Amino acid sequence: MFKNLLRSTGVLVFAVQASLAMAQEDTVMVTVDRAKVFSIEDGAAAVIVGNPFIADVAMFDENTVVITGKSYGTTNLVILDADNKPIVDEVITVRASNDDVVSVYRKSERASLSCNPVCEPTLRLGDSVASFQGTADQATSRNELAIEAAGGAK
Repeated sequence: MFKNLLRSTGVLVFAVQASLAMAQEDTVMVTVDRAKVFSIEDGAAAVIVGNPFIADVAMFDENTVVITGKSYGTTNLVILDADNKPIVDEVITVRASNDDVVSVYRKSERASLSCNPVCEPTLRLGDSVASFQGTADQATSRNELAIEAAGGAK
C-alpha cells in the first residue's frame, strides 16, 4: 500500500510539474521596472491589458509592442486587429529582479539595496513602509530640485 501511495504521489507531482512547465511556456515573463519589446506580424489596432497596475503595454508602432513591468503579479494582454479580432492573447507574469539586489532584514522590516558596484538604497515592493517611503521621498525631492535647477516648473 505504501508503495502504491508513493507511486501515485510521484505521478501527481510529475503531472503538476508538467502543467506548470507548459503554463510557463505560454507566459510572457517581464521584470518590474524593465521593458520587453516584441514584434507582431499583423498590424495592431487596439491594445488591452487586463490589470494596468501589473504591466503597462504600449505600441511603439503597429508592429512593435513594449511591455513594462510595474508590479508583481499576473495579468493578460490582448491585441486586436483593425477588424477587432484578437491577434495576440497572452498571459504576462511580472516578477522581481534579483540581479545585484541585497535585502537587509531588521526583525521583520526589509530594506533593499542595489549593489553594482556599490550598494545604494532602491525602491522595491515588499520593503518596510519606512524604508520605502524614506527612499521615495528622497528620490522625489531630488528630482524636484533637478527640475527647478534646470529652470523647469515644479
